[in-house]
Amino acid sequence: MARVSTSQKSVIKPVSPRAQAQRRVVFTLSASQLLSGVGNGAGLAIGSLMAVELTGSNAFAGAATTAISVAGALSALPLAALAVKRGRRVALSLGYCLAAIGSVLMMLAPVTQSFAVLMLGAALLGVGSAANLQARFAATDLADDATRGRDLGLVVWSITVGAVAGPNLIGPGSALGASIGLPPMSGPFLFSLAGMLLAIVILNIGLRPDPITLARGYDEAAGHRATAPVAGRRRGSLMTGLAAARQSPGALLGISTIVVAHLVMVGVMSMTPVHLKDLAAMPGHAMHGGGNDILIVIGFTISLHIAGMYALSPLVGWLSDKMGQVRMMLASQGVLVAAVLVAGLGANSQAAVTIGLVLLGVGWSMATLSGSAFLAERVTRESRVLVQGVSDTLMGAAGALGAAGSGLLLASLGFAGLGYVCLLFIAVIVFFCLREIASRRT
Repeated sequence: MARVSTSQKSVIKPVSPRAQAQRRVVFTLSASQLLSGVGNGAGLAIGSLMAVELTGSNAFAGAATTAISVAGALSALPLAALAVKRGRRVALSLGYCLAAIGSVLMMLAPVTQSFAVLMLGAALLGVGSAANLQARFAATDLADDATRGRDLGLVVWSITVGAVAGPNLIGPGSALGASIGLPPMSGPFLFSLAGMLLAIVILNIGLRPDPITLARGYDEAAGHRATAPVAGRRRGSLMTGLAAARQSPGALLGISTIVVAHLVMVGVMSMTPVHLKDLAAMPGHAMHGGGNDILIVIGFTISLHIAGMYALSPLVGWLSDKMGQVRMMLASQGVLVAAVLVAGLGANSQAAVTIGLVLLGVGWSMATLSGSAFLAERVTRESRVLVQGVSDTLMGAAGALGAAGSGLLLASLGFAGLGYVCLLFIAVIVFFCLREIASRRT
């Protein structure tokens, strides 16, 4: 028998320490996202209904989502600054700890019949949402250019199970809450509390050593020199981050794509529970008098929407790496257009609204993942975490604007009119994406 020489044997390339560390980080972030997603899913599905019940007016339907978005916007930069100073583990753990407290307050809001308690609880859940957003960027700390989109997509995908389960735990949560004397809308937040606490435990086990610390060490060993920070501004401020983004070619396009997609998604999604509840109250409508628990219908619809947001994330991340982030950002706008048209033209159909919500989630995923990967590549190492914090701040602010404005638009223009207004914002991103593609061809 002929002997195979050593040179002919296939050589297995050893995995580098950086790649091994990245695998650990992605796995840890994925597990924590899965658990923390339970809390955020329940908050989005029930918050608008709580607000209407406590105030007696649909005009306040977006109040809880607004509080979540505003708190997420205000806490994004402080969490980013804390990550720079103390590491991702500390920043993410603090965000989830505050969200756990928010879950307790959300449980107490129906008990106390207090709108103020609801708003405070929703705000603290918003800090948890900011931590979830920061987790996706944590996946890029040790990633290389060839796999950045894929790694980011894997972490975002992991939230699917928790986020989809959150709204569908409304029924079991209500039953569990009733068994210990809580109102129906309080019970689901028992699962939210447990999810946040378990996420904190996982982070404090798996993010040692911290990815930011490791990334700095590897960059120094590779001879990468840190660029000087932008002068004349307070470190960690919004203006510093914006100045750094302006110095990075294309960074503002990435930020704008993320922000507009979130504005459109939150605006339409936050009003869907109210719209479906109104349809169920209409005499003669197919949803009226059918014996269905409207909370279960709403929970199922929001679950499908959240599945659209996260379920395809690995594929979206891989496609973003292969076809290019700008083309993916442009494609995402087409999906968002289809989403608002389907939901708007079929506003009186539960099926059409549900399909529109799924497309809305997919479009958001495409825009957020490609925009985030595009941003991470365009910003210098020294400014990356701060600019990412600015992106999340503006994203949260857009969500707050979408949630607050959508309630007014729903009351004045209806559910279809709300979607048509969103088309104006989408058109702006289409224009700038096309301009970026054209500039690369010249």
